[in-house]
Amino acid sequence: MSHVVRVVLYGRPECHLCDEARSGLLEIAGEAGVTVDLTEIDIEADTDLLRRYLERIPVITMAGEEVSELVLDQEAVRSEIARLAAAAPPS
Repeated sequence: MSHVVRVVLYGRPECHLCDEARSGLLEIAGEAGVTVDLTEIDIEADTDLLRRYLERIPVITMAGEEVSELVLDQEAVRSEIARLAAAAPPS
């Protein structure tokens, strides 16, 4: 059984940094033996999100907290996945 960690990735279509963040996130989760419940949000679909995140994407949030922006912060993501997995029962 693995733990499930919910993650939101704010980005936009055809964003190479977003692609890199997604693959890095999934790789880190796989190394930790954690399943990621990933929700991707296109900031171009919402004016407020576009204004808030345009210069910062990709932005990764977990448990409502921003964990990484612009370039994947592997250590922050790894640490937060471990923290959340430890706090959640296995599925």
